[in-house]
Amino acid sequence: MTTEVRVPTLGESVTEATVATWFKKPGDAVAADEMLCELETDKVTVEVPAPAAGTLGEIVAGEGETVGVDALLATITEGGSAAAAPAASAPAATSDAPAGDAGAATDVMVPTLGESVSEATVSTWFKKVGDSVAQDEMLCELETDKVSVEVPSPVAGVLTEITAAEGSTVDASAKLGVISGGASGAVTPTPTKDETAGGAQYTTPPAGQGGPAKDVANAPSAEKAMAEAGLSSDQVQGTGRDGRIMKDDVARAVAAAAAAPAASTSAPAAAAPVRAPVAADDAAREERVKMTRLRQTIAKRLKDSQNTAAMLTTYNEVDMTEVMALRNEYKDLFLKKHGVKLGFMSFFTKACCHALKEVPEVNAEIDGTDIVYKNFVHMGIAAGTPTGLVVPVIRDADAMSFADIEKAIAEKGARARDGKLSMAEMQGGTFTISNGGVYGSLMSSPILNPPQSGILGMHKIQDRPMAINGKVEIRPMMYLALSYDHRIVDGKGAVTFLVRVKEALEDPRRLLMDL
Repeated sequence: MTTEVRVPTLGESVTEATVATWFKKPGDAVAADEMLCELETDKVTVEVPAPAAGTLGEIVAGEGETVGVDALLATITEGGSAAAAPAASAPAATSDAPAGDAGAATDVMVPTLGESVSEATVSTWFKKVGDSVAQDEMLCELETDKVSVEVPSPVAGVLTEITAAEGSTVDASAKLGVISGGASGAVTPTPTKDETAGGAQYTTPPAGQGGPAKDVANAPSAEKAMAEAGLSSDQVQGTGRDGRIMKDDVARAVAAAAAAPAASTSAPAAAAPVRAPVAADDAAREERVKMTRLRQTIAKRLKDSQNTAAMLTTYNEVDMTEVMALRNEYKDLFLKKHGVKLGFMSFFTKACCHALKEVPEVNAEIDGTDIVYKNFVHMGIAAGTPTGLVVPVIRDADAMSFADIEKAIAEKGARARDGKLSMAEMQGGTFTISNGGVYGSLMSSPILNPPQSGILGMHKIQDRPMAINGKVEIRPMMYLALSYDHRIVDGKGAVTFLVRVKEALEDPRRLLMDL
């Protein structure tokens, strides 16, 4: 039986990749999920695992070739004897288990981390060596740049070895520990070729201090780029497997080299952003904590958004009297029928979906020199969690009822706080709502969530004196802020969008009548 090896999904808006490296050659035996090759896109590096065990047949796309999504890369001829070959040739997994228990030792491996996520940091071990564990009991927690992943015990037994300590970075196929004394017949996963004898994972060295081993070839596209830029491999920091230099690494090195002369001509403070001196008695009272991967990603994405988009914010205010009255009138009946509380977010979500139909450019994105208009609304709802800000996405919010929206917000909000959101649940949003009012914010300018072109900022509801029909009345008012990408959204469109949201909230009947 022949199994095809095809290009996996490469990520949002990515349609092609370059075959960087083949780890196997035709005729080699491969195990299921063993890494066959590495693809390189303009954004990420993607490893392609074997879909089945067997023998690698024809390689259709060689190193350096450009392939599209779902393109055929190679074929695998399945066979029982071939499937067992890698396990026989691989080094045995190390274990502290007694000799009599060797057959019951089970490796704890890194679970699936999500699309385009290739590594994680071990944040916490809940068990220590020698502890007894039950099947499915949580052993440790991994932290990626998006979510936290809990690792359950695959079997019951005793944790005899921890190969990835807290704070270490592991790749998607790494071993975390060993459990001995499990159920008879438990299968010990084959160690991957990235695992060293001590279980330590490869750490990318700084440029000029090591690099790929002599028998590890750099990506063909990287070799070409280095030749064109006049760089040697010791001037580039490799981030690929085993320190392999990828095309993106060369681009970063070229950019750094170009920035160096400019920095040298600027003021010394700009050239070397060094922390100001701290008095000895103050330093003794400080606490230095490494940024989590999630916080680093938040910082990078928000700064990239400022550097890329022509961001502008327009403001308005909304009288919440009618929405509050409608909510108070029907909240008990709503809860009784739908089993979820009626909040303000469903009103704002509905109002935004209504306004996005009239001003579609706020729901669009820029792709190179094209504008991509979305004929649907995948609404991102920003949520604060103990570890940082995440934005779960409610898909097709424009086709949902108030009850469906409230249920989706409650469910995703709870999963976000527990760190249980998957990568897929935070991708594909077309517009975002951020509610700083829950923390007491009266006014703010939200930052775009790229590649989106608009984000609505909600704020605190506060009683203020307002002139109503020539009289001063106290009304519950909220400031609204729309940040938008001026490259695609003009001022007229942004103001029109915000006015439509205001009108829909001040007279919710307009939502029912599509006005």
